[in-house]
Amino acid sequence: MKNITLGQYFPGNSPVHRLDPRTKILLMIAYIVVIFLVNALILYVLPFAFVLFAIVLSHVPVSYVTRSLKPLRFLLVFMFIINLFFTPGETALLSFWRVNITSEALLQALFISIRLILLVGGTSLMTLTTSPIALTDGLEKLLKPLSRLRFPSHELAMMMTIALRFIPTLMEEAVKIQKAQMARGADFESGNVINRAKSMIPILVPLFISAFRRADELAMAMESRCYHGGEGRTRMRELRFGPCDAVAASIVLLVAAAIIALQYLMQNGWAAS
Repeated sequence: MKNITLGQYFPGNSPVHRLDPRTKILLMIAYIVVIFLVNALILYVLPFAFVLFAIVLSHVPVSYVTRSLKPLRFLLVFMFIINLFFTPGETALLSFWRVNITSEALLQALFISIRLILLVGGTSLMTLTTSPIALTDGLEKLLKPLSRLRFPSHELAMMMTIALRFIPTLMEEAVKIQKAQMARGADFESGNVINRAKSMIPILVPLFISAFRRADELAMAMESRCYHGGEGRTRMRELRFGPCDAVAASIVLLVAAAIIALQYLMQNGWAAS
């Protein structure tokens, strides 16, 4: 449970915490776009430095952010191996039996792994520094122009935030159920993959029942408080952009422009050579 940081909020009063949630959502979208636009391994130095700077500025422990990568270690290893052995190339580094490892495959494996690490680290920082209520308000404000087309912006933002908020709760419930089953003699570690998958049924069934029970309790609590969607709903704190939002947007735009410019220069240099 301590390795699951998605959906958790780390309280603080840092400049990153004080940013408008709309600013953080928009900058996170821009950050993801830039990560996918990068096609040179050396250019990932700038996004990595930006994420590290944001972590230091947010006063969130670096170890707390890196915990979000631990549940993905098997996925990272799997993707690295797949790209290493199945990416074609010309410069051979190692050959044995029918396996050929090339320098292009190694670069591609590193490229995909670093991209996934940066994506998870950046998105985790946004949820760690933004409370669920602020995230709901920010999403609703950004989707509000679509309400003229009868798009349920408030309901969609509420559903996304509730789903994100209940990830740690469900993970904690799963750990409790697993420990209870282990105390009754259940074995989740021995046997092959199929047997271990079947052993998860005593965890999944109570977990689904608990999730439906929590959803019913949440619906009754919202109805008892006369919740009827976003129509006529007011807020105690209205969202407003401030100077910190302009500074943050400027920094992200400068980093994105630097990455695009360096990538353009590198491509032109290779073409000329």
